[in-house]
Amino acid sequence: MSYERLVTGATAVGIRVDSGVVLGAERRISYGGYIVSRAGRKVFKIGNRMAMAAAGLVGDMQTLHRILNAEIMYRELVTSLKVSVRAAAKLLSAILYSYKLMPFISEIIFGGYDEEGYHLYVLDPVGSVIEDDYAAVGTGAPIAIGIIEAEYRKDLSLENAADLAIRAIKAAISRDAVSGDGIDIITISKDGINEKSVLL
Repeated sequence: MSYERLVTGATAVGIRVDSGVVLGAERRISYGGYIVSRAGRKVFKIGNRMAMAAAGLVGDMQTLHRILNAEIMYRELVTSLKVSVRAAAKLLSAILYSYKLMPFISEIIFGGYDEEGYHLYVLDPVGSVIEDDYAAVGTGAPIAIGIIEAEYRKDLSLENAADLAIRAIKAAISRDAVSGDGIDIITISKDGINEKSVLL
């Protein structure tokens, strides 16, 4: 009996600097060697202060985004208080852990802004949560993280951090056959969320 490994492919990165958070991912959706779409979205806004970038199965990413968005909106409506980024990351962790017997096939980078400042978390498919200054997930992560590590500084401007994220994803795309076809970037600052797309 033989088992074929299903490689979904993706590269997503996150960078936290003094002036904000950057999340980005490429757009190619592939299963094994087959490209399903060149216009997939793997970066998602959550409210007006948080976002997530993901690698893995696109349906799982979309479902997690919908569940988390609804939960945060409900909690803020009921309590009349803004959910902190740490609390939102812990909530996402609990959601992931509750499905550990049939896990969501997604690695997630989650970031945002609250009254404590800027935060960036990395979560695996069963809910472990690690806060960090920068991260990369997906099949292109080993290449992307090398680019970020070589140039990261906490005092980078948000614009320079976004450029670094784009360069890291471009480097991954050049070496990872299942990543490609454009880049989506979200920047989060105290002024809100900005989105942009880079065509390749």
